[in-house]
Amino acid sequence: MRQILTTIPVAHLVQPVILGAVLAFLTANIIMNAAVKAMSTTVNGWSIILKCGQPGNGIALRAGCAKILPAINVAQEAAYWTTVVDGAGRTLNGHRDYVLHFPVGELPPNEAFWSLTITDVAGYMVRNATDRSTLGSRSGLLPNADGSIDIYIQRTAPAGHESNWLPAPTGKLKLMLRAYLPGRAVLDGEYHVPPVVEVH
Repeated sequence: MRQILTTIPVAHLVQPVILGAVLAFLTANIIMNAAVKAMSTTVNGWSIILKCGQPGNGIALRAGCAKILPAINVAQEAAYWTTVVDGAGRTLNGHRDYVLHFPVGELPPNEAFWSLTITDVAGYMVRNATDRSTLGSRSGLLPNADGSIDIYIQRTAPAGHESNWLPAPTGKLKLMLRAYLPGRAVLDGEYHVPPVVEVH
């Protein structure tokens, strides 16, 4: 047996093993992404998956959920929306100014709190002058005269609206909206996050 093993050139084994591992990795990612895409709903550029963490999910969906949102809660505990595009489908970029407008009564329904977080496209927090990367129901947001809420997503502070300012990083960015103990409208898929609108 030892003589047989020594006669097989090791170099001829390494390349097929590496190729097989790469193909397995790529195939697994394709399967996971397809499972997540099939379970996600996108409206106004915001995507949400309400099936993550549910008993009975297949291995592909469980792996896909773990890939995009590690340690995710079940939807009854927290709902997560993400976007990397504005309402017109253009990629979000810190070189442009945006507003997320919540009409009266259209804040994310919840029985605990909600928050909006800004990151780079990889999901990492980016330092800024105010050390602020999240705004939400506990942030003391100031309403407009009609009771609606505007959140300003841009690199420089909007004059007179600093309390509602979410500083944007340079380059492409991602937004994640969370609602903890989400309301029935969220769980039933009836609530839709308003689009992020570019301000000119």
